[in-house]
Amino acid sequence: MDWNLLVPTLFLSYFSDMKKITLLLILAVAPLFTFAQQKLNKDEKKLIELIDKNYQETVSLLEEVININSGSLNLEGVREVGRVFEREFQKIGFQTEWVEVPSEVNRAGHFVATRKGTKGKKLFMIGHLDTVFEKDMPFSPFTWLNDSTATGQGANDMKGGDVLIFASLKAMHQLGLLDDRTITVYFTGDEESSADVETSRKDFIARAKEHEVALAYETAQGFSAVTVARRGASGWTLKTSGRQSHSSGVFRESVGYGAIYEAARILDGFREALSGEKYLTFNPGQFIGGSDISYDPVTGKGEALGKTNIVAREAFVTGDLRFLGEAQKEAAREKMREIVANHLNQTNAEITFNDMLPSMEPSEGNYALASILNQVSLDMGFGEVKPGDPGSRGAGDISFVAEYLDCLDGLGASGSGAHAPGETINMKQYSDLIKRNTILLYRLTR
Repeated sequence: MDWNLLVPTLFLSYFSDMKKITLLLILAVAPLFTFAQQKLNKDEKKLIELIDKNYQETVSLLEEVININSGSLNLEGVREVGRVFEREFQKIGFQTEWVEVPSEVNRAGHFVATRKGTKGKKLFMIGHLDTVFEKDMPFSPFTWLNDSTATGQGANDMKGGDVLIFASLKAMHQLGLLDDRTITVYFTGDEESSADVETSRKDFIARAKEHEVALAYETAQGFSAVTVARRGASGWTLKTSGRQSHSSGVFRESVGYGAIYEAARILDGFREALSGEKYLTFNPGQFIGGSDISYDPVTGKGEALGKTNIVAREAFVTGDLRFLGEAQKEAAREKMREIVANHLNQTNAEITFNDMLPSMEPSEGNYALASILNQVSLDMGFGEVKPGDPGSRGAGDISFVAEYLDCLDGLGASGSGAHAPGETINMKQYSDLIKRNTILLYRLTR
């Protein structure tokens, strides 16, 4: 046998077999893509092509807005981001305006872009311009970490979502698919830190009521889930007092336990009584105690003066309460009041509550919208989309209008680390999330 001939022959045979296997795999998979594409009409296929064509411009816009610091208290920074979107939305035929809020609120205001028509569902699309990263914090610009991930302040929460909204509407505009449609884009300037909710959301709620569907673009949970319900947020403040005295007398009948022990008792009482309830959370964010304390509610800074040999005279705790539905909120508040009222010896305490954001309760209309998105996803070959767990999402602006409109949230960019240094955006998924949203908007507005 001629081994010099046999080896090349075996190699060619193996290579030929591998080519056949590869070809068979391609032929097996190709019908899946073709089948998915067949479920999209001509307009929808053109929209997808435009998203790809515009994508580099989309990424450039994302980089531009991320590179502007727009912490909630940086009023000029928030307005500057608004001016960027004003420039872009005017290019695609939207009327734009800046909604001012009273100066005493100490917030920048809100950006609004509108188109009005008579066809299709009237859409109210929600984003926010501000981030949690204030000017005195270390700045993190838009930076590619690798070929599929980028980082930057507010990258996924939620400048990625804001730009996603624009990219979808731009593609629809280029095909004339926004003509005679009613769409309002409302980017608030203080979602991360609302000083006066009743004042700052008055216009937001009034405009939303003129629409049929609200869509919000907070961080997406990949492709498999969408938000049909969100918990609400409430704030609480606990103040305790005790009899200031020499520490050697602590626990005695005449001295008592002091303000810090009283505050600690109450917090642990909250934990024991309420921590197991589904969808309910409560978190003490600050604890200040001593013989003399001070607290600035605007800056969140506090100071305490005290000594180890002095029984504390004052303590102060601030926290939040998150809930699903008003009934759960009120029941939790009542239980917290009962715990506060059971004072330790020689102490006193009071708790006050303030409403922040209501909850977005699940509804038939919300589930119906989720079903439409699920069909879009299946038609595009992205797989099934299920309603997400309400306990996984905190409060958001959409909650202010959830009682008036059918709602979906979590339609924005995906990523990780929101509200923390190193926040990321998943750029591998970003283009496809834009495409999915664009087809959703197209079908809702037909």
